[in-house]
Amino acid sequence: MSERLPSREMALRLLKETGCSKNVIQHCKTVSKLAVKIAKILRKKGYAVDLNLVEIGALLHDMGRSKTHSVHHAIAGAEIAKSFALPEPIVRIVERHVGAGIPEDEAKQLGWPKKNYLPETLEEKIVTYADKRIEGKSMVGIEQTIAKTSKQLGKNHPANARLKALHEEFESLLGEL
Repeated sequence: MSERLPSREMALRLLKETGCSKNVIQHCKTVSKLAVKIAKILRKKGYAVDLNLVEIGALLHDMGRSKTHSVHHAIAGAEIAKSFALPEPIVRIVERHVGAGIPEDEAKQLGWPKKNYLPETLEEKIVTYADKRIEGKSMVGIEQTIAKTSKQLGKNHPANARLKALHEEFESLLGEL
């Protein structure tokens, strides 16, 4: 595969070929739909957003769930993306979408390669945020996402503050979704 982004059909085929379940594929489609909606709103407001990157990145963000459903699916997915020679912007979306991103110190605790896994580009942030607003194939409030993270990681875990900050960033950009 070249540095060009795969088509929507190719992305869906990659999810199937890697062994993602129908539920994961449906989740990815739903996240992609919301991410594109967010990207289009931001474009209308004058932000330079790559709609194609958002759509394809959101479709492929959970490809690592073919190997694991733990937090490590981000790393597994990035490895799968690299094995298919997907462009680096897709690899970064896949590896940075978990939680509201994972800083280097927390990544080290997880045993991940030493680097920062926080979303940086607008496209990375859009996919990350859309993923946090979709549970399965249903849209949820950010409060529900934060409550789930609190239950999994503890009420005072820094991921909760990152989720809240990401929500506030998009709320200021978009208004309420």
